[in-house]
Amino acid sequence: MSQRIGTKLFVYRLSFYTTLDQLKKLFSPFGVVTNANLVMDPVTKRHKGFGFVSYKTEIEAEKAMKAMNGRIVNGRLLLVEPANEK
Repeated sequence: MSQRIGTKLFVYRLSFYTTLDQLKKLFSPFGVVTNANLVMDPVTKRHKGFGFVSYKTEIEAEKAMKAMNGRIVNGRLLLVEPANEK
């Protein structure tokens, strides 16, 4: 039996050059992105190199995670895993 991953993904090791629009565009080929955000540093006003992407279905999220985990984007190796939703 496979473990459920949910619809929200944690994306980290993002290049500081990656914008929110780029993040959405990177993950949109795998399904309907219902929400995406980059976690911002309040002092520097730059994102901290990680964020979250949510999909309409768990199938879409799993497809995106498999395709994007380990992919090089803007010179950085992305890591993607299920968000820890408790």
